[in-house]
Amino acid sequence: MPWPAAAAPASAAPDRGEDARTLRRLLPYLWRWRGRVALALALMVAAKLATVGVPLLLKALVDALTPLLGLGTQGTALVLAPAALVVAYGLLRWCSALLAELRELVMLRATEGATRALALRVFEHLHGLGLRFHLERQTGGLTRDLERGTRALQSLVSYALYSVAPTLIEVALVLALLAWRFDLGYAAITAAALGLYVLFTVRMTQWRTVIRRQMNELESASSARAVDALLNYETVKYFNNEAWEARRYDDSLQRLARARARTQLSLSLLNAGQQLIIAAALVALLWRATHGVLRGELTLGDLVMINAFLIQLYLPLNFLGVLYREIRQSLTDLGRLFALLDRAPEVTDAPDARPLQLRHAPEVRFEDVRFGYEPARPILHGVDLVIPPGRTVAVVGASGAGKSTLARLLFRFYDVDGGRITVDGHDIRTLTQDSLRRAIGIVPQDTVLFNDTLEVNIRYGRPDASFDEVREAARAAHILDFIESLPQGWQTVVGERGLKLSGGEKQRVAIARTLLKNPPILVLDEATSALDSASERAIQAELRRLSERRTTLVIAHRLSTVVEAHEIVVLDGGRVVERGTHAELLARGGAYARLWALQHRAHNGA
Repeated sequence: MPWPAAAAPASAAPDRGEDARTLRRLLPYLWRWRGRVALALALMVAAKLATVGVPLLLKALVDALTPLLGLGTQGTALVLAPAALVVAYGLLRWCSALLAELRELVMLRATEGATRALALRVFEHLHGLGLRFHLERQTGGLTRDLERGTRALQSLVSYALYSVAPTLIEVALVLALLAWRFDLGYAAITAAALGLYVLFTVRMTQWRTVIRRQMNELESASSARAVDALLNYETVKYFNNEAWEARRYDDSLQRLARARARTQLSLSLLNAGQQLIIAAALVALLWRATHGVLRGELTLGDLVMINAFLIQLYLPLNFLGVLYREIRQSLTDLGRLFALLDRAPEVTDAPDARPLQLRHAPEVRFEDVRFGYEPARPILHGVDLVIPPGRTVAVVGASGAGKSTLARLLFRFYDVDGGRITVDGHDIRTLTQDSLRRAIGIVPQDTVLFNDTLEVNIRYGRPDASFDEVREAARAAHILDFIESLPQGWQTVVGERGLKLSGGEKQRVAIARTLLKNPPILVLDEATSALDSASERAIQAELRRLSERRTTLVIAHRLSTVVEAHEIVVLDGGRVVERGTHAELLARGGAYARLWALQHRAHNGA
């Protein structure tokens, strides 16, 4: 068996500097609860004083009983003193446990408060990051980082306050007592054994972590092999490969068995080594103490006390390997959480940004707008577009022309690479993002709803709206009758991402939500794409009525939905190639007329 330290890869070595930075960043979240932390520390010290006092009482009890040996019933009166020591011994042990429980109760609110503050800050920060981050992220991984990070804070505080710090205090008290009551030799033997114990456990745990990781990977691979073969049952049967699949599964099981054997061997080596260190320390101390008793320098109570101290001291150290591994994992998880906080938002408010204040439908301008999601792949090439106050401008074109990008830039999910976008004459980069987005309502093509009730999803457009206003928005979106026909009505839960509703029903909810928001600027991104023809005509009429008092940008693929727009802009390859009314563009016989003809033939089945 190779020496453990050599087996751990360099990548597994802990980064002490990173751990220190993580701990420094954690302290402000606990500082708010410094009073409770101080009280918890005081209770912890008191609990450890009581714990250390237990062997002292045990010594006193043994010393008190020693002269009474052989007295029989004649010493009944003298037994009262040892009886009092027995009662005090029990009370002291109970006080130690009670103080530990009080410490946990006092610290609970501080731990939960710090966890809540950190989780809330990360949650708010994630909402402040740009759309690019959220499009690139893995939702599952992100939520796991958030969950593990907040749980790691609780674990780290728990381990530090309930395991590490109490053990350190107890070690210091025991070493001080041994040095004071006896001589420095007792303290030196104990300190050396503790140091060797900690060093051995940490090195072995680092080695075992690599072995356990290999075992976990093999276990996952074995399980995946079995599941894959069973899911492809028919394919296995088609090709008569049952025996081949069994051999492959057996091979993975053999590798897993060898890995489990290595894991158990490493655990046995760890436990045996720990017990060897403890046994050697006990032998050395008890040998000295026995000689002291024989020479009359020590009492039997001293011998019992030294033994009790060592056993009591090593009990929490039995979990040192697990404790070290968990603390390392907690620091790693917290580090990942703080790394999320370190990620700077792509779009930020300017230091002198001011709120957008509108008293009427504003003018919206795209002036020579250039933009690309990646520098090597520009999307918009100098787009000029004006939406007069209270008018409707439609943008049409083939997929990938940059239509939806205009809406994202207007919402300032990204900043333009060149040119500018203005609302009522104000460059949107000089406005606060909050006020800008409050002035814009959108009905997106891909409607995503919360896994909540219909009422909550519609009310999301304006959470402080009255129920009558919510109901009126649903009526205007032609979904009121559907909602009130459901068995649970407004309290019907729509499922994750609204999957319990049809596409048309989800889109009507999105329309109702935007109607409730009542914004001066309206963006309709394929707002009726999931509706049937009859519903589309009804809602289009409602949207036209709604748009009369608003500045409206319509993004459309189906040209039939934009024939009544005040102006239609045709995008091709991120450039404006045509603009005009429906009739003007048809008469021109250009790109718009060709798109119209293609869609007309497709609609008629030609």
